[in-house]
Amino acid sequence: MSRAQRHGRAVAVIGLGYVGLPTALALRASGVRVIGIDIGADRLRDIRAGAVDLGPRDRERLTDALHDSAFLLTDDPRASAWADTVMICVPTPVDRHQAPDLGMLAAACASAVAHAVSGQLLVLTSTSYVGTTRDLLLAPLAARGMKAETDVFVAVAPERTDPGSAGHGQDLTPRVVGGAGRRSTASAASVLSRISPSVHTVGSPEAAEMTALWETTFRAVNIALANELADSCAVFGLEPRAVIDAAATKPYGFMPFYPGPGAGGHRIPCDPHYLLWQLRAERIPSPVVDAAMRALAERPGRMAGLITAKLAARGIPVAGARVLLVGVAYERGVADVRESPALEIMELLADWGATVAFTDPLVPSVELRGGTLSGVTDPWEQRWDLVVLHTVHPSTDLSLLGPEHIVLDISQNRRGHGGGGRYRAAPGATGASPAGDGAAPGAGVHGAEAHGPGTAVPGASPTGSTTPATPGGGTAP
Repeated sequence: MSRAQRHGRAVAVIGLGYVGLPTALALRASGVRVIGIDIGADRLRDIRAGAVDLGPRDRERLTDALHDSAFLLTDDPRASAWADTVMICVPTPVDRHQAPDLGMLAAACASAVAHAVSGQLLVLTSTSYVGTTRDLLLAPLAARGMKAETDVFVAVAPERTDPGSAGHGQDLTPRVVGGAGRRSTASAASVLSRISPSVHTVGSPEAAEMTALWETTFRAVNIALANELADSCAVFGLEPRAVIDAAATKPYGFMPFYPGPGAGGHRIPCDPHYLLWQLRAERIPSPVVDAAMRALAERPGRMAGLITAKLAARGIPVAGARVLLVGVAYERGVADVRESPALEIMELLADWGATVAFTDPLVPSVELRGGTLSGVTDPWEQRWDLVVLHTVHPSTDLSLLGPEHIVLDISQNRRGHGGGGRYRAAPGATGASPAGDGAAPGAGVHGAEAHGPGTAVPGASPTGSTTPATPGGGTAP
């Protein structure tokens, strides 16, 4: 048996969150003995109870794994010493100043190093700054007298998880691996080949780290551009989604990105800041990325301004207005609200005096500045001045929307007029928005009709900013 083949028979996964748990389940399904380590007692309790956010396939895997003696869950970090391979899968968020928050990653790496044993393979999957592996794994291991490529093996394989997308599961998504040397790279590639269709190797940990930052920064910049161009479409009275779909017919040189209420989740709002933070330390400007991240951060505020403009167009002041957000998760099909634009939108509207509520079939409650806000279980039995479509899950039922509901669609996921469909108006729906509301074509407030994100209204928010919306427009879910 080669050295590479000796790794991957027993794998410890440190961190059982949105990346770590699916990774552990995929490894177990491939026949590997798995030791899942998480210091959060509540998280372990939820996993054992099956009360975690997983897709259908991973939920089935979890049910099977919980009855398998080869799948161990523990909060004891020392358990990593029992494995031949350790995979570190912890979040890398940013703080309120948008600087990297390395606390969880540093602690996980320190634990892995402290309990490392001779011959073990350590694989970092968390996205972080270039040089993280050398700083948090290789240097501390060397300080323990453990030499990479001889006593221990170290590699980076940045996670590529797309929550809510069945078409981008781990077994369908190639992985990139960069090791401390040839042996480390080969061993990590061998382990990952069990759960990935292919593995692309690069020449160093730094190359793999930069690959992850490049991927996410590319998405962030293009989403910011899509938002900006969608707002520009309104100047010409154009439906952004129709233009995007037309441009996407070009077989080269174009990749469609779609506007929305903002960027949520753990990657796009966070990862590019690790790159910017590192470049600033070297006094190297990155004006395009910097501008894109500022624009994404400002987007929820612009959406809140659009909501107030829509209310004002109907003679309803934001103070005292009753506003319902449909969906608060950052993405369709997931229960994750990290960095969700909905949170900031609701907080701003509440600050301006609105009565804000939400309904989401996957999210029972959210934490806002004012405390915990629970979702409304019977939203269509109440009166709302405005219903805002933010995240329309596949399980969201909009059939009860009637002509009495004034609907504004700021979601990213619903197809617009040029995209092949729109949400069918209920009988008696009014059609055009009230005259004089300043809305560009396609951006009106309609009775029981969802018009989309990306269309601008040259009205002003309470803070005085312009308030364009995002494209979209209304296919039934």
